[in-house]
Amino acid sequence: MINAWLEQHAAVISLVILFMMLLGFSRDRAPPSAIAVIGAAAFMLLGYVGEKDALSVFSNGAVIAIASMLILTAALVRTGVLEALASRVLAVAKMNPTVAIIMLLLIAVISSAFVNSTPVVVILIPLMVSLAASIKISSKRLLIPLSYMAILGGTCTLIGTSTNLVVNSIAKSLGHPGFGIFDITVVGVFVAVVGGVSLLLMSRFLLPKSAPGSDQQTPTQANIITEVRVCEKFSGLGEPYDDVTVLKPRGINVLGLFRSGARIARDNKSQVSAKDHWILRTTASELATLVARKNLDLGVRVRSRPARDSELQIERFTVLSESRIVGRRLSEAHFLSRFPVSIIGVRRNRNLAGPDLNSLVVHAGDQLWVEGSTVSLQGVARDPFLAQSSRPVEKPFLRERATIALATLLAVITASAFSWASLPVAAIIGIGVLLAVKSLESSDAWAALNAEVLILIYGMLIVGLGLQNTGAVDLIITLIMPWMQIASPFVVLLIIYSLTSLLTEMVTNNAVAVVMTPLAIKLGEQLGTDPTALIVAVMFGASASFATPVGYQTNTLVHVAGNYRFVEFLKIGVPMNVIVGIASCLAINVWFGA
Repeated sequence: MINAWLEQHAAVISLVILFMMLLGFSRDRAPPSAIAVIGAAAFMLLGYVGEKDALSVFSNGAVIAIASMLILTAALVRTGVLEALASRVLAVAKMNPTVAIIMLLLIAVISSAFVNSTPVVVILIPLMVSLAASIKISSKRLLIPLSYMAILGGTCTLIGTSTNLVVNSIAKSLGHPGFGIFDITVVGVFVAVVGGVSLLLMSRFLLPKSAPGSDQQTPTQANIITEVRVCEKFSGLGEPYDDVTVLKPRGINVLGLFRSGARIARDNKSQVSAKDHWILRTTASELATLVARKNLDLGVRVRSRPARDSELQIERFTVLSESRIVGRRLSEAHFLSRFPVSIIGVRRNRNLAGPDLNSLVVHAGDQLWVEGSTVSLQGVARDPFLAQSSRPVEKPFLRERATIALATLLAVITASAFSWASLPVAAIIGIGVLLAVKSLESSDAWAALNAEVLILIYGMLIVGLGLQNTGAVDLIITLIMPWMQIASPFVVLLIIYSLTSLLTEMVTNNAVAVVMTPLAIKLGEQLGTDPTALIVAVMFGASASFATPVGYQTNTLVHVAGNYRFVEFLKIGVPMNVIVGIASCLAINVWFGA
């Protein structure tokens, strides 16, 4: 009797489960992935999704493509491609900060059309903060536009956001032919232009006007002091200091160049010589990159250390207040005389350590980068007044393999665009190439896989199957059909877009895509029209998250970096939602013939 009742009321029960899930998403008391798995489990427990259907979602090409693109993006980060773009912009900023800001926003748009926008925004946030300071405005006036342009860039191609891939996959499973990588590009570019121009016009009135320095600033990253000695076989010997590539990245600030104790200028008249001594401030990643360079000797040490070609590791320690090295010079650290290790970098909170490693006086709270063998570092770690960091030390950039990483990504996009291979197949082959030529390490590749996103999508795909199997989608269509039949095609398009966009502000975008895509297709079929335009409306509506800092990950990033209030997002985000929504629907209506 219970089974019969569950079957008889399956559609209503499914909608109740869906409502409870949406409520859970909006209340944010549990991770979205956990809510998706709970919802999927409910559909399976009630028998609305069988074992075969549930397991079938794990072969979904969209999820494989999303995971693969995350890994390819990690290769661009590890090889320094995105960092190199940022360095070029920084050079322009010295001459014209306004042009540099425009370049950064264009980089955000273009990069986000092909790779995951999150690392793009992470890299660009410190640059935006620095540029804001250089032209004496609040960084709050630049960080929201950075996130918004990254969002708009993601709508320009099928691979620009995971949401597009999910929508495309569900549409194909329901009989739609699907989309190519650039099928939505015309609409995406139009919307990005309209959104960008509107943002520019509204920014003067709707973005925060706090004074420079009153908002939370992202601290400078190049805050680790290190010393470098040039060895006899360094590849850059004889080069003018202006042309030394190892000193050019934006994460390296040259404090001084010395030869035989005398300062030398960094210009074309001064050439690199063996035994030259450099004092630098670097980021953690650039410090690791310097360590990986051959014939550069870093740091301070007292005892002889194993040769560079032996197995050396780096660990990070924090000096506690009770340590006996507090108040003494770094070169007098007791563990330097006990173990064959080097201190290759020091970072101090709130101010910069210096003026160099040898004369640096240690303060409580200083972070020390220590290099040595595993046994030696274990000996250092036994000091009760040195706290070893639990976070892994940053890895060096693989800049010499940047061209390979970029060429591989372009090859994957080209192969998919011309249908030489499906996107999942092309991306997996590309990852294999990168691993084979060591442009990407396996640890970086697997770390790039965002389990939260992937599990969320898998769970929601099962929920979507449950809604289809129980007739819940058909029930919704039956209820709204009388109003839709008297509405014009454009109004129908606008309703689907608006509903998708509204849900996206409250619920994670991939979950909304799973729910709305079948609804759009069924609605198109019932109205006797091609559902393509409605499917594209779901793609764009699910990415149109401007009004809240929680609807899209890049919004969350800039919300924290700029210390925005929730209302500051609403003030400019609501008008952006309206303008971008109207522009999207107009363009979709024209291009896809709604």
